[in-house]
Amino acid sequence: MFRKDPDAPSQRRHTAKKVFDRLLDEYAAAGISYQVGLRSPKQPGDCSPYRAATSCFAAVMFLTGLAALAVVPTLPTAARDLDGVSLYPLAGCFVAASLLGGVLGGHWADRVGPQRPLAAGMALAVVTLLVSGANTSVWQLKAGRYLDGLAGGMVAVSINTAIGQAYPDQLRPRALALMSACWIVPSLIGPPVAGLVAEWWSWRAVFLGLAALTVLPACAVVAVLRRPSWAATLAAPPDRRPPRPALMVATAVSLVAALGQCGVSGRSIGHLLFAAGDFALVVVFASRLLPPGTWRAARGLPVTVLLCGLGSGVFFTLEAYVPLLLVTDRGAPPLVIGLAFTGAAVAWAGSSWVQGRLLGHCPRHRLVMAGALVQAAAVVVAVTGTIPAAPVYTAASAMVIAAIGMGMYAPSLTVLSLTHSPPGRLGYASSAMQTTQNLGQTTVLCVSSVLFNSCLGIGSTEAVSYGAAFGLLLAPCILAALLAARARSA
Repeated sequence: MFRKDPDAPSQRRHTAKKVFDRLLDEYAAAGISYQVGLRSPKQPGDCSPYRAATSCFAAVMFLTGLAALAVVPTLPTAARDLDGVSLYPLAGCFVAASLLGGVLGGHWADRVGPQRPLAAGMALAVVTLLVSGANTSVWQLKAGRYLDGLAGGMVAVSINTAIGQAYPDQLRPRALALMSACWIVPSLIGPPVAGLVAEWWSWRAVFLGLAALTVLPACAVVAVLRRPSWAATLAAPPDRRPPRPALMVATAVSLVAALGQCGVSGRSIGHLLFAAGDFALVVVFASRLLPPGTWRAARGLPVTVLLCGLGSGVFFTLEAYVPLLLVTDRGAPPLVIGLAFTGAAVAWAGSSWVQGRLLGHCPRHRLVMAGALVQAAAVVVAVTGTIPAAPVYTAASAMVIAAIGMGMYAPSLTVLSLTHSPPGRLGYASSAMQTTQNLGQTTVLCVSSVLFNSCLGIGSTEAVSYGAAFGLLLAPCILAALLAARARSA
């Protein structure tokens, strides 16, 4: 009859292996990574394998935003109860500490992967919230806020690195847009809720409550990233270069930026000189932490990093001075200021959602340019709001318009930074973005404050001083719009 071929099973296995390898090659050519237990190759846009991690990342980022923003209304009450009102500006050093946290988290993520710095950042966040809630002096409160900023920087960079390493290109913009929204949404609900808790109960309950809320998401995200499939995807090649020089520079920059709070809180010549010296030191030391060519706006990652600092500096300065203008010069009630912050939070989240869902086909550098131009329009509105005849709501609307621009600007820059980052150096790129974001906020605010206080010192009215401080912000907006094309992805 029929003779059985002894080599048939081997041939069939060989044929099946060739077919399977061909399928993998086709998926690789389409930009689809195949990870057993992490991603199914059936549908390139399928996001189900990432839902658990995305949910944990979103919860962690949301609570990090609450720690940064929700406690702000409670800080004046805490300073008053601790007899430290004169030192109240020093308690707002969260941003300065985030700079060091971003550098530390980025170096750590490049050496061993993002799991460990993320876990360490979450543990530090819980501990520092407990310390802040149980403090007995304003200096302890300052230390708690500084360490909380350190933890926040580590967490943000680690999450961005994990998304850059594990998520496919189709899902990455939406995931980053969600992270951006989770950072902004706390500014919508956090301050009023924290203010009510502080008024009806105690400001300490705000810190202690946030510590309790952070424990469960922290454990969940660590458990998800410890799964074998995620551990294999997030494994980073060991980076044997010693991080000490960069970390020492980051520590110096962070401390100098924190002390710079003194310079922007006074009007005397000594305060102005201190602020100018602080700005110079920050620029000199920060060069060691940024990609080569950042100050020259070199194409690729350097200009992307520079653009991040310009945009965040403009928005943060508007957010600082518009409420001050409304209170001191226009006599606006607190409700108007609260509505301005709420409107800005909604506008940022909505704009971020639109650019991730509806404008995903647009080149990212064009969205960056559009965001910079929208911010320039917001600056013009803010300057108009300083005119005595202008309605009170004019200046308040500037924050909302600027938030619309940042919703397009910030997520697009994050996508470009991950695209331009060298292989195995996603943590470095995320760290550089976090560094310039914090530097932009501190230095642009410092320069605007020097101009504002100088105008007051020569006898200008408050309206003119505010107009000068706002008008200065047009320079970084226009510069960002002109440089956006240099950040174009290949």
